[in-house]
Amino acid sequence: MYRERDFHERRTAAIEAKKALLEKFKSRPSADDPAVIARQAERKAILEARAIREAEKERLKQERLAREARERAEREAAEAAVTAAQRARIRRAADLWLAHNARYQSHELGFDILFLVGRRWPHYLPNAL
Repeated sequence: MYRERDFHERRTAAIEAKKALLEKFKSRPSADDPAVIARQAERKAILEARAIREAEKERLKQERLAREARERAEREAAEAAVTAAQRARIRRAADLWLAHNARYQSHELGFDILFLVGRRWPHYLPNAL
């Protein structure tokens, strides 16, 4: 049968809970305990390893950005290498070819450029002229 606890029982339970909490706090290892020192050293090693990984990641990111900037500059230089005179020469050659091949005159005319820069993958520029 269920019986409601009286005030004295509730107070005793609260006192016991406070005593248990105090004992738990008192039993906590001190700062000079070898286990605490080992745990602190482990955490410090983890933080140092994380800092090294982040520095390496940042270095790789900077290298990638520098490489992309260099490749972009090379590509822009290659695109600028196709001068107006060369474009006109290509147009004249196309007009001459179309004059000899009349059946293609109704087709759409477009010129793609393939830039070969250094030892990299070619850069394809559709409808460049």
